[in-house]
Amino acid sequence: MTEPIIININNEFDIVLARQKGREVSKDLQFGGVDQARITTAISELARNIYLYAGSGQITIEVLEENGRKGIQISASDNGPGINDIRMVLQDGFSTSGGLGAGLPGVKRLMDSFDIDSMPGAGTKITIAKWAR
Repeated sequence: MTEPIIININNEFDIVLARQKGREVSKDLQFGGVDQARITTAISELARNIYLYAGSGQITIEVLEENGRKGIQISASDNGPGINDIRMVLQDGFSTSGGLGAGLPGVKRLMDSFDIDSMPGAGTKITIAKWAR
């Protein structure tokens, strides 16, 4: 098992770096081009959310191996204000930033698994995974 890649998110350059690292790992795992794009899009959205809503946090990228299959797991964690209503932010069209609201529902659709843990005042951790076909 390879060591996790940890990218601290403090500015917009870090968002780009997280995307690049995700693309590199997904390419190394021989994900197809479409899945590489899905993974980098999901990472971009999670990193952007950290930057916009928490100010700083971390993206962690890990290689998964299970029953001969390989995959990628991405965790986004921060110590920001947390999410008051998780169900609401997972609804299509919901946006607190004036964006399109594709955010977290879009991330959930792009990946094979999606887990969110958030408490108001205590930050948020989102873990997503995609398995190679």
